[in-house]
Amino acid sequence: MSTIDRNGVTLAYEDVGVGAPPMLFVHGAYCTRADFVSLVAHYRPQHRVIAVDLRGHGESDTPDQVYSVSAFADDLAWLCAQLGVHRPIVVGHSLGGQVALQLAADHPELPAAIVALDSTIAPPDGTGDMLQPFTDAMTTPGYLEALHQFMAVTVLPTDTRTHAAGVLDRMNTVPQHVVASTWINGLVGWDSAPAASACRVPFLYIDHGAPNCDLARLAELCPQLTVDRTDGVGHWALLEAPDQVMSIVDRFLEATIDQGVPR
Repeated sequence: MSTIDRNGVTLAYEDVGVGAPPMLFVHGAYCTRADFVSLVAHYRPQHRVIAVDLRGHGESDTPDQVYSVSAFADDLAWLCAQLGVHRPIVVGHSLGGQVALQLAADHPELPAAIVALDSTIAPPDGTGDMLQPFTDAMTTPGYLEALHQFMAVTVLPTDTRTHAAGVLDRMNTVPQHVVASTWINGLVGWDSAPAASACRVPFLYIDHGAPNCDLARLAELCPQLTVDRTDGVGHWALLEAPDQVMSIVDRFLEATIDQGVPR
């Protein structure tokens, strides 16, 4: 692990491997870069790989501040500049996919392509109302119970319970101010439409069949969208079926390189 200081906030990251295009891995809310351990091992022989702990998460600092998709994306752009990372393939899970899309919108010169794995982007109508009870709970003493209830709906009966338990254990360590702000300003408060409309790079959305994304609407906003799907696993495909995820990303990576993304 390496760390870097940004205006008094320590950001933790892993920087391994060599080769182009580089790959930047961005975890989901209340998770850590450890979720990408299988992908890091798979890609590092041929690519430079950077896996980051977003501020407020993992081994990065947890300042008392607003946590938003735009702020996370700005951290990534800054980190890439500090590390000399140019034109990465940005792969994000859940919130990380939202951050990847915002990065492509705010810093169009930076990513060569983006991948969002089961991210809440162009959510179906009514999603906000469905999530409102959880949103209301995030600033109360019962926030962890609400988070655990929400987590339960992201797991399929076929998923391995030990993986889900590990995710919950990590979530339990995230301070409430980070949980609440990331939920309110990131997961449910972020409007994906402007970012999707502004995205000009190849964009892969990996779906698992749950209603996190209105794919038809997203395709209207972002015509270059490519969609693929995992099979038999829920929201935590990175842990449950990393081989599926890597196979999908490999196909996309091969196609984007064929389209002119530099090696």
